[in-house]
Amino acid sequence: MLFIETSTFTKLLPNYLTDEEYRGLQTYLLQKPDVGDLIKGSGGVRKVRWAPAGSGKSGGIRAIYYWKKSDHEIWMLTLYSKSERASIPGHMLKQIAEAIKNG
Repeated sequence: MLFIETSTFTKLLPNYLTDEEYRGLQTYLLQKPDVGDLIKGSGGVRKVRWAPAGSGKSGGIRAIYYWKKSDHEIWMLTLYSKSERASIPGHMLKQIAEAIKNG
């Protein structure tokens, strides 16, 4: 499985996860790529809750990703803490998913 990061994800990553915490998230997604909740109206984009060291899942970060099964890819789209944002509209994520699918 190949992980591909959007420029937005890469830019935000150091603000939320250490390298070790990110490796843990990647390992988790490798084992269970369908673990994240499907975001309604997004065209297959998923949201997974992840707890950095010292916080619980409910107060942790949300990683938004798209699992492109046909190419064995996981596209890491963005991430945020729950305290910063409640959700990202599904229609916005659907546009991103369509761009990845048509690639």
